[in-house]
Amino acid sequence: MLVLTRKTNQSIMIGDDVEVCVLAVSRDKIRLGITAPREVPVFRKEVYASIKEEQVSADGGATKQVDGGATKQVEKALDELSND
Repeated sequence: MLVLTRKTNQSIMIGDDVEVCVLAVSRDKIRLGITAPREVPVFRKEVYASIKEEQVSADGGATKQVDGGATKQVEKALDELSND
């Protein structure tokens, strides 16, 4: 794991296309802004785990790899989340 120290309004780059910016810092929380191309799925870890769990149950126990291009199921889950 890479550990970095950043202050408010400072960023890190992941590859050429993904920027993670520290927007605000409070006592036990930070606000991050993430700029990424639309084809790069970005999830909170608990949402990602839920999507993976749904994929495994839908596949009858078989595992599916989620790549940077986002599978149709991940895209469907994103649409459902954005409509809530």
